[in-house]
Amino acid sequence: MKKKASKILLIEDDISLGQTVSELLEVNDYEVKWCQNGLEAYHYLETKIPDIIVCDLMMPIMSGEELFFKIRKLKKYDEIPFLIITADMTFETKLKQLENGVNDFINKPFKIQELIFKIKNFLQYKETLMKRTIQDPFSKVTIKLKNKNFFERLNEVIIKNIKSNITIEKIASELFISKSALDKKIRRDKQVNTTKYIREFRIEYAIRLIEAGETNVQQLADSCGFNSLSYFSISFKEYTNTSPKSYIKKRNLN
Repeated sequence: MKKKASKILLIEDDISLGQTVSELLEVNDYEVKWCQNGLEAYHYLETKIPDIIVCDLMMPIMSGEELFFKIRKLKKYDEIPFLIITADMTFETKLKQLENGVNDFINKPFKIQELIFKIKNFLQYKETLMKRTIQDPFSKVTIKLKNKNFFERLNEVIIKNIKSNITIEKIASELFISKSALDKKIRRDKQVNTTKYIREFRIEYAIRLIEAGETNVQQLADSCGFNSLSYFSISFKEYTNTSPKSYIKKRNLN
């Protein structure tokens, strides 16, 4: 039995590029809906749910950023990977999109193979998560969904205060639970204490900044809320088994 084609919503105002990308994706066995601006895509999304959204950043009528914020307010679009296409290569733009919560971006001009691999990886990861959920008993599914909502809220609090020396008490307060309850839940579900969870979250954020193009180690430490450059370097190496400078160098070589 032939596998059902994955549905891609492509949003691109450049007619030549949009038509080319759409045709090439279809050749690779994807079902593609091509819209030429964010508003057209939003109306499409009112009745159809794609497997992934590939969207240009700068467009007339409604930009990719505006569309992203509009649909992320609705729960039914939460699990759709959102990939931004942009000709803006600046670090500030990349950082802003990552902070907004987009899953990834691809820079113009790009090779179609790069886009296809990114789409394939996102869809495979999504399929793996769905299979795990289906295999769980209903009681465990409910628990997982509750945990997901809790850690989503927790991560939102941390990211909002990423540059500051946020205390565990403040986090607990914003989540409306006690400090001990917060630590107990993190230990039970993540097998680490609250302090380590926050530190590793900051390191993961630093890695995202590096992937977005940041190469200044001091700037990384500051952006992730580390008051000490040496402590940032030690924590980074402990988490990744390599120093920030080595990680950046390896990433640039790749």
